[in-house]
Amino acid sequence: MNREQLVTRPDTTTRRVLGVGAVLTVGALTLTACGGSADTGTDGKGGDGSPRTSAAKILISAKNGSTGASINSTGVQVTNGTLTGVKMTVAGTGRPVTGTLAAGGGGWKPKEQLERGTKYEISATAKDSKGKATAADSVFTTVSKANSFIGTYTPDNGTTVGVGMPVSFTFDKAITDRKAVQSHITVSSSGGQKVVGHWFGAQRLDFRPEEYWKAGSKVTMKIDLDGVKSTNGVIGVQKKTVTFTIGRSQVSTVDVNAQTMTVVRDGRTLRKVPISAGSPEFTTYNGQMVISEKYPQIRMDSRTVDLANAYNIPDVPHAMRLTSSGTFIHGNYWYNKANPPFGREGTSHGCVGLQDVRGAQGDTTAKWFYDSSILGDVVIVKHSPDKTVTPDNGLNGWNMAWSEWIAGSAT
Repeated sequence: MNREQLVTRPDTTTRRVLGVGAVLTVGALTLTACGGSADTGTDGKGGDGSPRTSAAKILISAKNGSTGASINSTGVQVTNGTLTGVKMTVAGTGRPVTGTLAAGGGGWKPKEQLERGTKYEISATAKDSKGKATAADSVFTTVSKANSFIGTYTPDNGTTVGVGMPVSFTFDKAITDRKAVQSHITVSSSGGQKVVGHWFGAQRLDFRPEEYWKAGSKVTMKIDLDGVKSTNGVIGVQKKTVTFTIGRSQVSTVDVNAQTMTVVRDGRTLRKVPISAGSPEFTTYNGQMVISEKYPQIRMDSRTVDLANAYNIPDVPHAMRLTSSGTFIHGNYWYNKANPPFGREGTSHGCVGLQDVRGAQGDTTAKWFYDSSILGDVVIVKHSPDKTVTPDNGLNGWNMAWSEWIAGSAT
């Protein structure tokens, strides 16, 4: 039902700033004022006549009083000594932050990414090779949301997706220095395919190869945006590596003239099934579309796509999104039996309907196709009287010529 339903995308892709957990404490903790040190001795020298000052030096990367600390690289290092204790909390709450101590006690860092615009406290102690102690602490605030940007991306780390799934970033702020941002995101494939980024406006950046991904290949995305400037002092805060796997190749072709869909996997036809595409009044887009979401059941309300009260179906079964504007391929249990048999006539509001029963149960065509599909699989629609879907309507950049795709790269 093209333009049939606009469903809010669940925030599965993100990948956002993570929360905080428990405390790691190593040894006893002795503290003085901010940035100070606590040492033994009373007359400027220790009992053996040596200076009382510890040779160990503690460096907390976020300086005391700073207001734009990194949410990724904040941590503690020590030279000429070993850390004996580190405590980090969310200031004013006492909520602890779990950390990891480096081998040999030379450093400490939070296990998870810190939160933006949050005040933290770190206290650390260390000792040198002679056992002399020193301490340091810092109270600081991480970079604010107003002064930073992040990108919500798909697909998720560790997932297996279809051959059509692009890497797609949506940034929470307009990016003016697109070259700087794009050059700090690299996407590579074990299949050896050249991968190029393309900007759709100032807030969306997609990556894809010229042809569909090679089945079975591994794709690695390296995000190194921490500290990268976009505009007017706004900086990136993401730094991570994401990997995902390309599964088997499944491409399904909908022929609107014939009201059929042919499902091909790894070059072999699995089935040819009847469908009901859009009616003459509400036609279905042509073009290559990628499955971006799957729902066992979902409500479809025509009012969300400006079709007044044309329909409001609370339990559309086996629904898979093809465009952000509302095109789905889904089960249809309400097909009017007064119409020609299923597969003879298009009766939807633009979606591609498959035979189904209410409750998403039973051995139906729709259930079979739903169970056989994964995110990133391709559905091609041809011979519809409608136009070709635009490349940025969903994850559908395959509808853009490669030369035009490359032209939209900032690097």
